[in-house]
Amino acid sequence: MRPILELNAVTRAYGPRVALDDVSLAMEPGELAFLVGPSGAGKTTLLKLINRELRPTKGQVWVDGIAAHTLKASQVPELRRRVAVVFQDYKLLPRLTAQENVAFGLQVSDLRVSNEEANERAMDALDAVGLGDRGDSFPHQLSGGQQQRVALARAVVAQPPLLIADEPTGNLDMDTSWEMMDLFSDIAASGTAVLIATHNVEIVKRFQRRVVTLVQGRLVRDQPAGRIGRMAWLASS
Repeated sequence: MRPILELNAVTRAYGPRVALDDVSLAMEPGELAFLVGPSGAGKTTLLKLINRELRPTKGQVWVDGIAAHTLKASQVPELRRRVAVVFQDYKLLPRLTAQENVAFGLQVSDLRVSNEEANERAMDALDAVGLGDRGDSFPHQLSGGQQQRVALARAVVAQPPLLIADEPTGNLDMDTSWEMMDLFSDIAASGTAVLIATHNVEIVKRFQRRVVTLVQGRLVRDQPAGRIGRMAWLASS
């Protein structure tokens, strides 16, 4: 089976500062993995390389068979149809309802989708995250947890092969964080590879999935699912 995500000896430097140093990893369809490490370890840089917000200084980044490291600007939208992104701060459009936010995200990624189809699929996605009755609500009428669910629905409505999330529970209470993680697990079970950058050690311990640890830009540990021991990175996070 071909990996959905593959990084081969990836280095990313900002002038003299090396943010990622010779990082290699791969993810299979349906795999859920946590990306951990102290602040400044390179987690956000790695996610931006996957989504082609950045190019690597050296090495290769492959996403669902696409060479992200060589893409021209005009080809980036094709990559981003295959990579969904969930942010800590939701990034919902305040003047659109929950349904409209999700439908808009789908139509931006695929201009061929009609308004009728986009709205129908948006409601299906909202229903899948437990918000089927809040499609007409605006972001300011929703709690933080509900807004993050809308953001998740928007990310997965096009059924991408890869989902990346940058601290998706950072603004949520613990109970809501558990609920969000259950949704991420369901998405992985449907066949989407899910990579979550997080500082939340309780979530990492409870879910016992693969953990990839970065420290000062280097991949120092890659622990398989079910073998999560002590996490030294927490002390310096």
